[in-house]
Amino acid sequence: MKYPLILTALLAGSCFMANAQNAKPEDTEIWEPVPKVVTPGKNLGDAPSDAIILFNGKGLDEWVSVEDKTPAKWLVKGDVLTVNKATGNIETKKSFGNYQLHIEWKVPANITGSGQARGNSGVFLASIGKGDAGYELQVLDSYENKTYVNGMAGSLYKQVIPLANPGRKPGEWNVYDVIWTAPVFNEDGSLKSAARATVFFNGVLVENNFELLGPTQYIGKPSYEGKKHGPSPIKLQAHGDKSEPLSFRNIWVREL
Repeated sequence: MKYPLILTALLAGSCFMANAQNAKPEDTEIWEPVPKVVTPGKNLGDAPSDAIILFNGKGLDEWVSVEDKTPAKWLVKGDVLTVNKATGNIETKKSFGNYQLHIEWKVPANITGSGQARGNSGVFLASIGKGDAGYELQVLDSYENKTYVNGMAGSLYKQVIPLANPGRKPGEWNVYDVIWTAPVFNEDGSLKSAARATVFFNGVLVENNFELLGPTQYIGKPSYEGKKHGPSPIKLQAHGDKSEPLSFRNIWVREL
């Protein structure tokens, strides 16, 4: 009774070998869809051809005040955008789902203060309301400036510690390159899939596809409960500490 089973196995093996011998390289070639052509920037960090330019020194047409949606009133000089703490946070006019973001920032050389009161700002990867509502990627002077590690530059604020600290000293430009995957909610408001973020800080990976626990929470634990939202603006923070204001430049985004 065993021989027919053995014979069947042998025949199956023979067929597999025959099929493998008859296989062609073309069998596993995929020709469509053809990826669109994107022209890269001339220099590293320059916007590619399909990017949406959020700031390049030519004004703040892409930004509004978070508080009342009036034109943003931060300070533009040359290709540099400097925080105006008196006028509050600003956010993009356009809302985004998944995206690739490039943003450069600098702590002033004459910075004062310590800890969280030294060169503090934030990039909110999705702004979901007034004030600091949203998902914050921390901006802070983290060059020889001690603070709690889930609040240093490169952290997803109060959720995860960065994998390294590649921050440059005050007066030098830092770069964030971010891949943001927005959260998805069911019709009833429950969470379908959590937000995720990958962050390169001055070319060093500091957040590796981290799954966020919810929007940033200054006090208490983050949660998605009651926080259903769709595509959202990107927000820049005017932090209330007394240190000298930070600057930004070369901000662009690619929708994914």
